[in-house]
Amino acid sequence: MHKLITFLLFSAIPGLLMAQPADPETQYMKDNYDKFEYRIPMRDGAKLFTLVYMPKDKSKTYPILINRTCYNASNYGGYNTHGHPSKYLVHDGYILVFQDVRGRYMSDGLFNNMTPNIPGNDPMNKKDVDESSDTWDSIDWMVNNLAGNNGRVGIYGISYPGFYSAASLPDAHPALKAVSPQAPISDFFFDDFHHMGAYLQSYTAAFAVFGYQKKDTTRTDWFNSEIMRMYGKPVKDGYDFHLKLGPLKNVTEKYHHDNFFWNQIVDHPNYDTFWQKRSILPHLKNTKPAVLTVGGWFDAEDLYGPLNIYKTIEKNTPGAKNSIVMGPWGHGDWARENGKSTHNHIYFGDSISTFFQKEIERNFFNFHLKAEGEMSLPEAYMFNTGKKEWQKFDVWPPAEIPPVKLSFGENGKLLINQPGNTKLSFEYTSDPAKPVPYTSQTEGLTFTPRNYMSDDQREASRRTDVLTFETDVLTDEVTLAGEILAKLKVALSTTDADFVVKLIDVYPDNHPNYPHNPKNVVMGGYQQLVRSEVFRGRFRNSFEKPEPFVPGKITDVNVPLQDVLHTFKKGHRIMIQIHSTWFPFIDRNPQQYVENIYKADEKDFIKSTIKVYGSSVIGAGGEQAPKKAF
Repeated sequence: MHKLITFLLFSAIPGLLMAQPADPETQYMKDNYDKFEYRIPMRDGAKLFTLVYMPKDKSKTYPILINRTCYNASNYGGYNTHGHPSKYLVHDGYILVFQDVRGRYMSDGLFNNMTPNIPGNDPMNKKDVDESSDTWDSIDWMVNNLAGNNGRVGIYGISYPGFYSAASLPDAHPALKAVSPQAPISDFFFDDFHHMGAYLQSYTAAFAVFGYQKKDTTRTDWFNSEIMRMYGKPVKDGYDFHLKLGPLKNVTEKYHHDNFFWNQIVDHPNYDTFWQKRSILPHLKNTKPAVLTVGGWFDAEDLYGPLNIYKTIEKNTPGAKNSIVMGPWGHGDWARENGKSTHNHIYFGDSISTFFQKEIERNFFNFHLKAEGEMSLPEAYMFNTGKKEWQKFDVWPPAEIPPVKLSFGENGKLLINQPGNTKLSFEYTSDPAKPVPYTSQTEGLTFTPRNYMSDDQREASRRTDVLTFETDVLTDEVTLAGEILAKLKVALSTTDADFVVKLIDVYPDNHPNYPHNPKNVVMGGYQQLVRSEVFRGRFRNSFEKPEPFVPGKITDVNVPLQDVLHTFKKGHRIMIQIHSTWFPFIDRNPQQYVENIYKADEKDFIKSTIKVYGSSVIGAGGEQAPKKAF
């Protein structure tokens, strides 16, 4: 069971427990830092466990660098920071702080997923507390009680700690000067547990981590075999397991009936006030600290978060010191260095994570917290995943790269900047009993899959329930930069369906294999997934007020695919795929409209014949994505 919990935490926070006992960085910490533990009082009387490493050299003052986490701050208590922050920041000298958020491990109170922000942080208000007020109170205590601090504070974190970093921005403490939300959650209806309203069934195993309250303060995991009941028997084939499990109501009955977060999701299938209050985005106004938001182009969990946190700050506070970095990484991969920078089967270069840690993150904190060096960071430092190089932009989405329109022609032809054939329609039958797999590989139960974000799509393109459109071989390179929006015109034989849209880079048949790959991975003709998204059709007009389709009626469905920076090279092809199941990454839509899919019966799942019309178009570049409809 302990190994299982460790696995879950590995999945939640890459690099958390990666270091070995003999790690030289641990010895460096012992030689250069002293450890202290505090229980910092909050305005309502709760006390938050806080682990502090103070530099032994007392000849100068130091900034405070905070990591607030729901994943057990005491894990960092053995002079091992597990790559948080990077060794470059550790060696530069900071007062390093790790804190359990309210209700987790050694901290008092009840844990609340994505605690709703309460605008107007008033230290004299003893009742209204949120992550912003807890951060404010913690910083205020630290600058007044930690000897040798220079009065300047920074905060950072990856994944859920990335949300806690972003949550420090509303009504920020005046000592907070630099904030770096990394792979941050911003809104659970669009990040992590949902994508565009569709439930990530691959996250079903994660509820054991997020949906139970501890009984008392503890340094050890309180999970047990009863809570982890979903892992009672080893599962080799997750697709088969979830398909046999049946409708999501069976998850409630068999596994998560006593899980408070699962029951909240079941009770709130739409984007109602419960979810709206948990979004941090509406509260990112009047931003005063410098912000460095970091994300990975191949982050299967939190791609929406970093892009939208950056854009929201940019929109609401145009003068803010606000930058974004997007690299060729999966979830949090920039926190560790493997030498060869790859995602799944694709090689992007050497030591890309080291470059980020040393030249971007380090300079950001040193400049804003120590007034050292120069701050030459551009507005957007983005990695082009096709050219495999960094590019700098003064604004994101970039203005200098022209938008591109993709449309559909005869015989599966994908057209570039040409009108589609509006007289055509393309048809497939979606069967929930035989859903399209999200990967060609057989995987067991996963916290959330990761490699699929750049996976080979050849198996999907051969299925009859997947529409595939492909350009001719490119004679010139084509760069897509910015937002992507698929404007689909569809007609269904039923009253509901999901729509998965995928942008794919098709490699030349003579492309050489990469030496790091297994021999069975053939790069010639590889169909690399570049960007993809699912959209639950019932939310096409409003995420708050879903509505069924009228069978046979031509209907607009807009699918935002999130941003991209990718150059399709000469000799490659561009491919688009469209289908309606993506299992078990995404739960199955019954395709017959029901009020609550989490409570659907087996009989509700039916086949749907779906037509996509040639008047559909996919726009890429610039600001394409529509505003969310509430």
